[in-house]
Amino acid sequence: MEIGQKVKVYRLRDRVSSPVAKRLGQVGIIQSFKMTDASGVGVVVKFEDNFVTWFFEDELKLVP
Repeated sequence: MEIGQKVKVYRLRDRVSSPVAKRLGQVGIIQSFKMTDASGVGVVVKFEDNFVTWFFEDELKLVP
């Protein structure tokens, strides 16, 4: 995954807030990456309505 690529949210690993849960099935663009508490990598995604949040890599799939 690289910055600028389109991704689709295809699953949510944990319980999340309603605004984030509404993103399930939506497509956004990778804006950046962040370190998570477990020393993993999170992917910061921006959606068409300018909502920005992060997901674990395994919650996203690249959109061709």
